[in-house]
Amino acid sequence: MTKRLLAVTLALAAGAAAAQTAVALQGMLGSKALLIVDGAPPKSVAPGESHKGVKVLSTLGDQAVVEFGGRKHTLRVGEAPASVGGSGGAGPGGSKVILTAGSGGHFVTQGSINGRAAQFMVDTGATSVAMGMQDAQRLGVDWRKGQLGRSSTANGVVTVYFVKIASVRVGDVEVYDVDGAVMPGSMPYVLLGNSFLTRFQMTRHNDQLVLERRY
Repeated sequence: MTKRLLAVTLALAAGAAAAQTAVALQGMLGSKALLIVDGAPPKSVAPGESHKGVKVLSTLGDQAVVEFGGRKHTLRVGEAPASVGGSGGAGPGGSKVILTAGSGGHFVTQGSINGRAAQFMVDTGATSVAMGMQDAQRLGVDWRKGQLGRSSTANGVVTVYFVKIASVRVGDVEVYDVDGAVMPGSMPYVLLGNSFLTRFQMTRHNDQLVLERRY
């Protein structure tokens, strides 16, 4: 093997090692699992079928057993995503998150707040992790105990509740005691703002955003 071919092979291997896959179960359609893989739109997948490298082994009630990344995972509707890759394994001890931009150029990813599944969109213009009241109630964030305030948004100045979020997890990385804001009404995503992002060193490589934890 030539040195150049070896270098290319090692680079490809490093890229594969860094890749991260997160899978969440949004719901069930009969015996089919409604999967969200790396923040992509939900896809119904029957037992024995695969989607984006994730194979559904079996389904029962509100849960599905899937296989990806060489591991089996049991997913339940509404729970935080299962993930492999990134820092080299699942769990909150990771230090790096790699996100890929979607078709609109936005970085959207699955994660969790207080251990409950959430869909995030990175927003460097947001001061904190922001969500609507409906999401806050589902995610166990008690906005009624928050500090009432005002915030400027694209739709003008609105009333918000400033809160502390016990935990925010994206991929293998979990951050605790995060400043949050709860807006009236509903929002399509939970905005992953600077109260989470500033705890990381952010690097943009074309359509990839790499977050590395600061120590």
